[in-house]
Amino acid sequence: MVNIIVQLSKYLMILMITVYTYLCFSIFGYYDPDKKKRCLRKQNVLMFVMHLTAFLVMYLEKKDTKILALYLMQVTLLGGTILLYSFIYPKVSRLVVNNMCMLLVIGFVMLSRLSFARAVRQFEIVVASAVITMFVPYLIKKITFLKDLTYFYAGVGIILLAIVFIIGRVTYGAKLSFEIAGIGIQPSEFVKIIYVFFIASMLCKSKEFYQVVQTSIFAAIHVIILVVSKDLGSALIFFIAYLFMLYIATHKLLYLGAGTLLGCVAAVAAYFMFHHVRVRVLAFTDPFSVIDNEGYQVTQSLFAIGTGGWFGMGLYQGYPKLIPVVEEDFIFSAISEELGLLFALCVILIYLSCFIMFIYIAMQIKDEFYCLCTTGLACVLGFQTFLTIGGAVKFIPSTGVTLPLISYGGSSCFSTMIIFAIIQGIF
Repeated sequence: MVNIIVQLSKYLMILMITVYTYLCFSIFGYYDPDKKKRCLRKQNVLMFVMHLTAFLVMYLEKKDTKILALYLMQVTLLGGTILLYSFIYPKVSRLVVNNMCMLLVIGFVMLSRLSFARAVRQFEIVVASAVITMFVPYLIKKITFLKDLTYFYAGVGIILLAIVFIIGRVTYGAKLSFEIAGIGIQPSEFVKIIYVFFIASMLCKSKEFYQVVQTSIFAAIHVIILVVSKDLGSALIFFIAYLFMLYIATHKLLYLGAGTLLGCVAAVAAYFMFHHVRVRVLAFTDPFSVIDNEGYQVTQSLFAIGTGGWFGMGLYQGYPKLIPVVEEDFIFSAISEELGLLFALCVILIYLSCFIMFIYIAMQIKDEFYCLCTTGLACVLGFQTFLTIGGAVKFIPSTGVTLPLISYGGSSCFSTMIIFAIIQGIF
């Protein structure tokens, strides 16, 4: 009986997330506020029913009441977040709130299935993040001198990255984080936000060549520290965000072309400079020739995605734990294996919906500083998603970055929720 419920549940969840995703894009065609509200309420219903379905299946498989307790706490958090945003900030983008909560739901479900202890830890971090970020839109509205803190942003960002380089602990060959009171913190996740603010502040003041050079020097310092720390995934995100914002601010293809050429040269240099980059490139180009060593993670990811097929195997019916670091870098593969490629494609489209909404918001803003901030944060979210999913499906070499709001990682989750809150404040 349980097996029948598991099999039926996967089709039901695919149907619900498909309808949810359709509503993400169809809402742009509604001009009647009442129709938009009904569409958003439908999304909420679909999200909560899907959440309930997944946790019911997990409870039937494990018969552990802790799963039900965690579910009830998550429902309280999600419902409270949606209601508080609607009550405190009636003019926020409800679509952005819904998408943030839906991505959190998917993360809660997959982490609860993969590692209950990590799911509990992630939930605690999300609760704290939700409380803190609830004040961010208010601060964005009230603080009027954000564009004037140019060198403060640069100084704080460079100092934090330098601290990691000096005292950071090594994780998978890269210096990523340090501990405070037993809590691991990855500063690059937060620095990327103030880095975007720095770039926006510099470029909104002047587009002259001297200003561009000065901005490029400070941006390069951020990227070089990350490269020396071997945090190449973050370095790539920082570089692409700068290039994207520079082009949006100046509209000069010369800068875009020169930056792209420089990035290609830097990528080749990184290949020869760092052993673990060569390992990841080898795992990307021919993972099956080194399946027992360098290519093991990528091949297991591909096996998982292929095994899941279009409709997935169902929760607890696959073997996602065979993939190393599956809760962090390769959670997309676990989603594909147990919930199916159709479900995974809808996840991609939800991220795309967030990116489109961020760009749409940026287009409505008259203040150049906030416009650049919004486009920069959209680029950060979009490119990080691309790197994670691209690495999982062997479209690009794996870079070791997390899938925003879904992967396990407190710093990543907290910083992404800050990004969503900043966008809401600007909106």
